[in-house]
Amino acid sequence: MSTDSTATRTTSPLTLIRRTAWLACALFWSAFAVLEAVNHGWLAGGLALLFFVLPDIGFLVGMEDAPRMAKGQLPPRAVPYYNALHRPLVPLALMVLYAVGPFAWAPLFAALCGWLAHISYDRAFGYALRTKEGFRMKEGFRMKESVRMRKGFRRG
Repeated sequence: MSTDSTATRTTSPLTLIRRTAWLACALFWSAFAVLEAVNHGWLAGGLALLFFVLPDIGFLVGMEDAPRMAKGQLPPRAVPYYNALHRPLVPLALMVLYAVGPFAWAPLFAALCGWLAHISYDRAFGYALRTKEGFRMKEGFRMKESVRMRKGFRRG
């Protein structure tokens, strides 16, 4: 008799709503990046595409340590870079500075749209930030909860 070690994972309604919202954001930022590329030429499209791929450059920081890591673990040395490039507030803050600043260069705005699209797709497909050990955080997980768990405190 064989036993099946794979358990059926159920997704909570809140997680489904959260992922759907991230997917809507991803589609919006992708469409905006394409619109900027069509309106402002190949440089805007090229930068949007470059910044769509760029956030995963954080993986390269710890590439030599990768063979020694557990499956799904990012080398701890790469975690700060990966997390910094995958926080949506960074490109959003830059977008606000772009909007209120004295400069107007459409390719920069297109690049920020590509960056936000990447982050939004990651969240929509369940890829979250990493813990300091390099493992993926659970959805809805907060750093404060991580500190409480390490200290032995539980929410009750």
